[in-house]
Amino acid sequence: MYVFLILSSCNDKVFKENDIMLNPEAKMVEIYSVNSLDEPRGFCLDIKGYKESADIKKGLQVHTCYSYQGNIAIDQAFSFERINFGEFYMTSFDVCMEAESMTPYSSINLEPCSKIDLQKFILNENGSIFLEKNKNLCLTISSEFSREGGGGNPPHLIRNLTLDYCDTNRLKYQNWATRTK
Repeated sequence: MYVFLILSSCNDKVFKENDIMLNPEAKMVEIYSVNSLDEPRGFCLDIKGYKESADIKKGLQVHTCYSYQGNIAIDQAFSFERINFGEFYMTSFDVCMEAESMTPYSSINLEPCSKIDLQKFILNENGSIFLEKNKNLCLTISSEFSREGGGGNPPHLIRNLTLDYCDTNRLKYQNWATRTK
């Protein structure tokens, strides 16, 4: 508590919400696949659509990481601070990653943060991202071939994203990390 008081007195933009320390100027990260698969620029979690015009109603996919251009794109930026609390929050769109259900092959949606079990994901030390209440289901990139997106040179690539059984044989589709660019 003492540390919080010092931080609060030094920076009035730090506040507490539902026991999670929040800082609107917190570090943004992209969440990328450790394996580049068929995309040398790498794949990142991405909102379907294009940057500021992305449509949160369409959910998440994996897409060529935009950081090769020098910055994290608005539709690929997650709050690093909130990931540490099991919440994959996209600040610019004010939404959290949410599983459609706690069953295999569930899609990954974006919804206002409500702290429900379907929004509680853990990024563990070995790089898997799984539901807190079902550690057998990991965030998984489709093993189907990539399809071309609407931009980039060479064209950006896209793959689907679902929950699937965690499996060491599928590690190349289930291994994640964060970076600032």
